Amino acid sequence: MSNAIQQLLEKFLALTNEEQTIFFNAMVASRSGERINDMGMAFKDDIRFRDGIVCPYCGSKGKGVYKRGQTKGGKQRFYCEHCGKTFTSATNTILAWSHNDSTIWKKYIECMMLNMSVRKSAKKCGISKNTSFAWRHKILDSLQTMANGVKMDGIIESDETFFHLSYKGNHKKSKHFTMPRKAHKRGSDIHTRGISHEQVCVPSAVNRNGLSIAKITNLGRVDKSAIEGLFKGRFNEGSIVCTDAHKAYANIADAFGVEHIAIDSKKRMRGSYGIQHINSYHSILKLFLAPFKGVSTKYLNNYLIWHNFENIAKETPTEKERILWEFVCVNPCVSKAYDISMREAVPLLAA
Repeated sequence: MSNAIQQLLEKFLALTNEEQTIFFNAMVASRSGERINDMGMAFKDDIRFRDGIVCPYCGSKGKGVYKRGQTKGGKQRFYCEHCGKTFTSATNTILAWSHNDSTIWKKYIECMMLNMSVRKSAKKCGISKNTSFAWRHKILDSLQTMANGVKMDGIIESDETFFHLSYKGNHKKSKHFTMPRKAHKRGSDIHTRGISHEQVCVPSAVNRNGLSIAKITNLGRVDKSAIEGLFKGRFNEGSIVCTDAHKAYANIADAFGVEHIAIDSKKRMRGSYGIQHINSYHSILKLFLAPFKGVSTKYLNNYLIWHNFENIAKETPTEKERILWEFVCVNPCVSKAYDISMREAVPLLAA
């Protein structure tokens, strides 16, 4: 065996299993005379169109949807006779307008699963800090569409937690934002004691199977409309929902068609039911957010879903990375960097 082949073999063995698969498929394709300009793209095509080519615009598939040349970058282009539009496997995904190879995106997802900072992720992936931040929220926006479909069953525990209202990231010289109050000297400073409109309410729910829901609903104390707005249609019939005795949860059984068990604030349990899991959920959430040194309220929902996916879902880290990568490659998400920066400063559920 020559030194060149030995070195190549050592480098091949140093790759991850998925990278080895991409490399192997590219070698097979090259032997058969096929053109491979983007090995990462070949892997992504297998994910999105593995059950057949589907038009992302009208949903047509089968007859009338076929290959039509390649893009300037060498990516396969398809044409749909039904709507008259052309598309690629990246159309309407976060990869659609990216100038970076899909393997860089996959590396960035690996950085996210390791909880690396925006700057460290940017350095590892060879992109700018601003691009790194935009990619983080494009990926989390895509993950939000997955979370919107979560429906919970079994024993569910629900409670709310609160975060200080933060206008971090809304520049004081912005032409599109006016600071509604005097700026706080430190992010943790609040001018009003107790729960007030200087805090955002985040009702949450978690079940024993690792499914969870959490989202900003309103300012100040939780109310009945906030609970119903967030959880409507999210609890399966026959579920048992455990909460504290707050009056906002009093009519939850009638509203959602579930059994409701209210736990007295002076007790941890009511028979075999309790709210210790949701309390633990909130503790883990606060620890997860601590390294970010203050999350802007307008981005908080994305960090909530990131926490739910990483710390509550029961799949292994490797499985979670694969799930996130495949979801990003397949599901629609057309968030743009400018739109991300222009989001509402306080994304209330009723807004």
